[in-house]
Amino acid sequence: MAVTDSPYQAYDNPEVGESQSQTRSLRDRVIPPMRGSVLWGWVGPLLVTLFGGILRFVNLGHPRAVVFDETYYMKDAFSLINWGVERVTIKDADKAILAGKTDIWQSCTQETLDKCASYVVHPPLGKWMIGAGEWLFGLNPFGWRFAAALIGTLSILVLARVARRMTRSTLLGCFAGLLLALDGLHYVLSRTALLDVFLMFWVLAAFACLVVDRDRARERLVAWYENSPVSPHGPWLGARPWRLAAGVCLAFAMSVKWSGLAFAVAFAIMSLMWDFGARRAIGLKRPYAGAWNKDLPHALLSFTVIPFLAYMATWTGWFASANGYGRNWDQATSSGPFFFLFDSMRSWIQYQWQVFSFHNGLETSHPYMSEPWQWPLLLRPVAFFYEGKQNVCGAKDCSEAVLGVGTPVIWFGALAALVALIAWYVSSRDWRAGAVLLAYAMGWLPWFYFAISENRTMFLFYAIPMVPFMILALTLCAGLLIGPATPTESGAMPMRRTLGAAVVGAYALLALINFWWLHPILSAEVIPYTEWKARMLFDKRWI
Repeated sequence: MAVTDSPYQAYDNPEVGESQSQTRSLRDRVIPPMRGSVLWGWVGPLLVTLFGGILRFVNLGHPRAVVFDETYYMKDAFSLINWGVERVTIKDADKAILAGKTDIWQSCTQETLDKCASYVVHPPLGKWMIGAGEWLFGLNPFGWRFAAALIGTLSILVLARVARRMTRSTLLGCFAGLLLALDGLHYVLSRTALLDVFLMFWVLAAFACLVVDRDRARERLVAWYENSPVSPHGPWLGARPWRLAAGVCLAFAMSVKWSGLAFAVAFAIMSLMWDFGARRAIGLKRPYAGAWNKDLPHALLSFTVIPFLAYMATWTGWFASANGYGRNWDQATSSGPFFFLFDSMRSWIQYQWQVFSFHNGLETSHPYMSEPWQWPLLLRPVAFFYEGKQNVCGAKDCSEAVLGVGTPVIWFGALAALVALIAWYVSSRDWRAGAVLLAYAMGWLPWFYFAISENRTMFLFYAIPMVPFMILALTLCAGLLIGPATPTESGAMPMRRTLGAAVVGAYALLALINFWWLHPILSAEVIPYTEWKARMLFDKRWI
């Protein structure tokens, strides 16, 4: 598709756009206006979010079982809200919990506190979030899945809004939110007390904050350019709360799982590159020096100091308790406040190193483990739950399953969209294509290092942070396919736009049908074994 056909033409692409938009104001070129009403810009995404939320919350407590790795996180979460740290539980604690018991802790005395501290290999924030649901609704399947369902639902709203901002189209924003609501892997993880949906949310929230910050920074630059004497470097842009918020979100992503670090580094560089581009777009003589002097100090605050403080804050329970793993409380409290701080940090760093060593050496074989190259092709989904039954579904043999797998129509379509985005970025250097490709790469490529050098145990659901950016790729390509909202001389819309809208609508309908077909094996619906088998599209790999 030629650049002149793009619905995003001349949006922050001076090399391509300036010559094509000489009659447009600087403001319209640097900050394209948002089409549609502000009201529908919220109502549309909220309606899509409501649809996704209903899907996720209906029958959330089913199956009434401990599903896959819920056995670790729901107990750690309950320990955090009761003790501030993770503690060791009794044998068969899962059975006790399902029987309604909450006294599941291993007995210990003051002298044996170290034996009661549980060695955990992920930071605490995701478990704190799971624990909030348990605090509200109790230690039961609904309680420990509530936070995941809430965060999964909110991520639909965040994606719809950020897609709207990136495309300047409420319709395309709703399209993005709908696809996320219909993705099978996102749906399953939104109904399971694992950590990965929280990681995905904070990464997406950080990205959204940076996109808003990009617009806000450009608005200030244009206002300065229009109302103040022009200088070679441009102005200092003042406080940038959205970029500070992005730093906090990135810290929270790392406070769920350390794999958030790759996004933190990449997003920091991306934000600074956007600052370079903004100063160049308004025609400053020395845009790079201006960004280096005016924007870099705030970027360092947003992406180093703020994330460090936010990350450490999530460990407050460990620092404030004598019961945490490796805490060495007696030693830390033996010689005054300064030694307490020093020794506590030393113990904490030693603990982090043990966790790092664990992850580097994690090579245990698992029947559902997979390699990163298999993830986009859905070659090895994860059976979160399976139970065979008889004579309860209108047939002799029945199945009740939760399969962690993406919606194929969305995932396979995203592969084509990502290839198209590469071509678009090479031809136009459009910032949206570059940002989406970068975020997708940070969710995928680092895992190849662990697969090649460490032979690490990995699973398909590690790909969940990639999913919002897969959908953004689909959304951007949908915008390119539909084309610009420019009527012909007769006032009619171009036939190309009508056909493009029909193709995009048909694709959304296919995604809905595909999700509906898979839904019984995503939600533990009891169905005949033959119907379960029919949904195993690559059955030799999926069972």
